Amino acid sequence: MKHFTLNAKAFLLAIIVMLASTNSYGQKTRVEIPANYKWNLADLFSSDDAWRAALNELSPKLDQVEKFKGTLTQSGQNLLKALQYNSEISKAASKLYIYAGMNSDLDTRNMKYTGMKLELQQLFSNFGAKAAFIEPEILTADWATIEGFIQKEPKLEVYRMNLQNMFRTKKHTLSEPEERIMALAGMVSSVPHSVYGTFSDAEMPKPEVTLSNGEKIKIGSSEYSQYRASANRKDREIVFKAYWDNFARFRASYGEMLYGKVKADMFRSKSRHYDSSLEAALYPSNIPVGIYHSLVDNVNKSLPAFHRYLKIKKRMLGVDTLKYLDLYAPVVKNIDLKYSYEDATKIVLEALKPMGNEYVATVKKAIDERWIDVFPTPGKQSGAYSNGADYDGHPYILLNYNNLYNDVSTLAHELGHTMQSYFSNKTQPYPIAGYETFVAEVASTFNEVLLFNYIIGTIKDDDVKLSILMNWLDNFKGTLFRQTQFAEFELKIHEEAEAGKPLTGDTFSKIYKDIVDKYYGVDQGICKVDDNISMEWAYIPHFYRNFYVFQYSTSFTASISLAEKVMTGDPKALKSYMEFLSAGGSDYPVELLKKAGVDMNSTEPFEKTTASMNKVMDEIEKILDKKKK
Repeated sequence: MKHFTLNAKAFLLAIIVMLASTNSYGQKTRVEIPANYKWNLADLFSSDDAWRAALNELSPKLDQVEKFKGTLTQSGQNLLKALQYNSEISKAASKLYIYAGMNSDLDTRNMKYTGMKLELQQLFSNFGAKAAFIEPEILTADWATIEGFIQKEPKLEVYRMNLQNMFRTKKHTLSEPEERIMALAGMVSSVPHSVYGTFSDAEMPKPEVTLSNGEKIKIGSSEYSQYRASANRKDREIVFKAYWDNFARFRASYGEMLYGKVKADMFRSKSRHYDSSLEAALYPSNIPVGIYHSLVDNVNKSLPAFHRYLKIKKRMLGVDTLKYLDLYAPVVKNIDLKYSYEDATKIVLEALKPMGNEYVATVKKAIDERWIDVFPTPGKQSGAYSNGADYDGHPYILLNYNNLYNDVSTLAHELGHTMQSYFSNKTQPYPIAGYETFVAEVASTFNEVLLFNYIIGTIKDDDVKLSILMNWLDNFKGTLFRQTQFAEFELKIHEEAEAGKPLTGDTFSKIYKDIVDKYYGVDQGICKVDDNISMEWAYIPHFYRNFYVFQYSTSFTASISLAEKVMTGDPKALKSYMEFLSAGGSDYPVELLKKAGVDMNSTEPFEKTTASMNKVMDEIEKILDKKKK
């Protein structure tokens, strides 16, 4: 709880990760997929009518907020009543929103659930405007007064963290009328993201291509994810060209959408008197902007290790010139690792055994009790995420499973998010159960480390081992380097806009291509990047999530260090990590990681991660050299 104003968007604590999103069912309809592979959303509400009844019950309570006006600093009891009321509204609103949101994600073409989401956004935007007095009114007192209230009213203790943070950010809190305007502005600031989602997932036309075998297919995000991993380079070239050329047709529209998001960020930043949009995004979570800049600087310093990876990729593919479109291709011939969903769940359960019985039993419960929606269906939200916003219920995972090893990894990844939500909700009181995004990706990438170490320990065949080792290296590419590449782009476009420079689709493409060329060593002849890849920025939904992507990279470096400690069997390391998973928002994220054993203000996490990457590359080159003899 960063502020006491409510915005329905904030209730959807989904951790969205764009990963492979096709499946062996061949896009069956939801009716055709067995129930045990689908969410049981009746755990939230038994029906749409039950949802409507809950909304009708909640709506009259929203007007009650005004009775607290002018009372908040009179006594600890008055303050407690207001905060408990706020928690009650927030919890109920979260449940309403995720039901509408997740139903919408199952078929983004279904405007019924889109309408339900919009209804909630309007309702709670209006409520936020009415509740705008709460934070400014509390801040009319001094901290000594609030501390005294907490001492006299022990039930206020669960709100201490949020109250302390409120006073820490006091200089960026506006007057009541201004906070009301900021709350109402939420109705329009979310439009770019909403338009992007609707157009990208539901309305953008799919180009038709003819593959090398004569088969004709339409290329959307699912098909692109599938065929970019094809072993047939000709098919990859066909699909890449059609897919990115299609994006280029809508360059201007995508440019307007993203520029709208950047301008919304600037509006919030300037309105709250921050020095930059970056500071506005990080300061409420007490994350120094130096950590963001340090990430970009350290990853740029580590580009030689990334270029080594690209050279290994080129060597294993046996191509004269490595192209960007080759990056997802299988590098080991005649190795087609396929895992049914049932196999994947068994593997993941085994891999997670170092986490102890309670952790593994909860993962099994998630699998058995339909917390997971497994396969893609027409209109379904692409990618994968975990949503842990139902405090009194359980988290949910959306997948688009395609029987690939990457899908096994995605399952482990999202289960990491789910376990952090589950244990935080179980351990912490509602006001501090939610955790910041800065730590959100630690639990997910931690699980990927455990999965890799389990899998690699079971393999004897050199070719299969090479395939898994390269897949793990691809994680370094995708999570550390690619996400930092995105973070550098996001920072650059905001800096350009804040310097008064207008942004268009062409501008975004130029900035993006320059960064990609640097990362992939184009000038050094390491990788060839076709011009149409300049449109890839339009494919990334995370740019609408306010400086989110850098946290994938920082979390990845933290998780490698933490997982190595747990895998030694040290009970203290496991205890510290489980305490981290259960901590929710009981402390600031940088401090939570320090308690767990990682200092993100230092260069050590990056150095350990680069060393780990080089160790994997040493093992790959050792096997390649042996096979060459």
